[in-house]
Amino acid sequence: MKQSVTQILDFFKKHKYGKMTLALIVTGAIIAGALFLTAKPDEEPVPLSEVAEAISAGQVNRIEDSPDTGILTIYYKDKSQDTTRRDKTAPFLEQMKYLGVSETQMAQLQYELVEQKSMSGDKVINIAISVAMLGLLGFALVRMNGGAMAGIRKKYTEGDIPNTTFKDVAGIDESREELIDIVTFLKNKEMYARMGARMPRGVLLVGDPGTGKTLLAKAIAGEAGVPFFTTSGSEFVEVFVGVGASRVRSLFKKARSKAPCIIFIDEIDAAGRKRNAGSGGGEMEQDQTLNQLLVEMDGFAAAEGVVVLGATNRVDVLDPALTRPGRFDRHVNVPRPDIKGRLSILEVHVKDRRLAPDVNLLDVAKSTPGLVGADLANIVNEAAILAVRSGHEAITKADFQEAVEKALTGGVQQKSRVMKEDERRTIAYHEAGHAVVMHETPHSDPVYKITIIPRGQMGGFTMALPEQDRLLMSRNQILARITGLMGGRVAEELFCDDITSGAGHDLKVATQLAEEMVMRLGMSDTGLRVFNKPEGFEGMAAPRTGQKTFEELDHAIKQILDQCYAEAKRIVSEKRETMERVTQSLLKQETLSREEFVAIMQ
Repeated sequence: MKQSVTQILDFFKKHKYGKMTLALIVTGAIIAGALFLTAKPDEEPVPLSEVAEAISAGQVNRIEDSPDTGILTIYYKDKSQDTTRRDKTAPFLEQMKYLGVSETQMAQLQYELVEQKSMSGDKVINIAISVAMLGLLGFALVRMNGGAMAGIRKKYTEGDIPNTTFKDVAGIDESREELIDIVTFLKNKEMYARMGARMPRGVLLVGDPGTGKTLLAKAIAGEAGVPFFTTSGSEFVEVFVGVGASRVRSLFKKARSKAPCIIFIDEIDAAGRKRNAGSGGGEMEQDQTLNQLLVEMDGFAAAEGVVVLGATNRVDVLDPALTRPGRFDRHVNVPRPDIKGRLSILEVHVKDRRLAPDVNLLDVAKSTPGLVGADLANIVNEAAILAVRSGHEAITKADFQEAVEKALTGGVQQKSRVMKEDERRTIAYHEAGHAVVMHETPHSDPVYKITIIPRGQMGGFTMALPEQDRLLMSRNQILARITGLMGGRVAEELFCDDITSGAGHDLKVATQLAEEMVMRLGMSDTGLRVFNKPEGFEGMAAPRTGQKTFEELDHAIKQILDQCYAEAKRIVSEKRETMERVTQSLLKQETLSREEFVAIMQ
């Protein structure tokens, strides 16, 4: 018997959910036992009218009344007894009076009110169920948190060596060169030790989302052939104070035991934000986590061989103590790729895909200015999906064009959408206004494509792309873009009976550009002072600028918008015949390429 019990317990211990199952069985046994113990045999209570007749006949000696339950115990003169129930809402004496028992007959009885000394079966059952469920809930919480009340430290397993190498990274050659030293340190640290150089304790990768920071970190570990421990800043932050610090200690202890290795903390700003004087629980936990991270990084010895890589796109919110030399010795900027970098990234992603002869990756790279590696990978994948959907044997130029336009505009073509003829005509004039104004405005980007086919939330769109990548934008270029955005609203006013909501997004972007010029770029007559966007606690604080200054800024923004609108109106008024030709061509064939549009303009 003992051996059988031992075997059953061993089975529950070895099974993945054995302990949870055993807890459920024990809980069920407790509830079943409570139900069994509180169960009473069914008794037939005598009618209350028979009790009244027995009292009138002088057969009853004593009555015990329980006011809580309404149960009456009747003791007869012949030593027998019965039980019955009465209405708890009315007194017993009053009920007997209605059944014909006189006051004289009641006075001859021994009537006693009895308080219930033991709990009722219902109360016992409720308490047993509550205790069992609380115990089960507590057991589940302890199991999910690894056995501690507030969450035990996270168990970090040994990181695998990634298969990614520098051959899989393209478009960020300068950033890659900055990190080759880390690989050499991990492979051959004696060569640097002879020169007295020490291994960097930390490298901070800074760049926009999708630029390849995580890919670069994996490539370093894969190139060096060392374990790669990966986590994110949010995994350290919990509601309980001290849990995050415990997890930091656990991670670094595990990494030291597997050195040389790399620790990669993605989105490190979640745990490394600037400390403040707040006293809330969440702020205390964040501060304790950051303090522990600072201590662990500062305690590295040169011979440990552990390098911390951190990635963020919000370096401005990081605590200065974390970003100083000695903790993060190197700050590597991972920029958006230029046209050469985009071409290299596309070549990496199309390496295992079949391309049609008409595909020119340089043209695709030219049509995707400002996009990052993640965007380009998604474009290649979308083009492959479109090729399969269209039944092509290989990815064609048209598949790439559709994937690029889908990525830039955020939607697919809705060729089957039914529009009224007057609405279709309004959209054609609107897009023609954008295209003509952009073409006639100096410093504007060339028009790449015009269409009145709905896509996403747009009824049509005019795509203008720069001929080459820009690092800077001049004042005239920003004004040219605002003027081009005004062309659609101007065309509606001059050629249609009414204005529509189609210019809502254009006006929003134009206003944002004008605000940037005035408030953050110093491109107006209001002066060179910069007015930052208030964020966090600054947004709730009182403004540090007087009302008169705000009025001047508002006037300057309005003046820029009004000037660009007037210029767009002048161009459209002078080019009415050209506007009509472009509009009629759009109504006829719905889409105009750059070559077709230039031919119409000439």
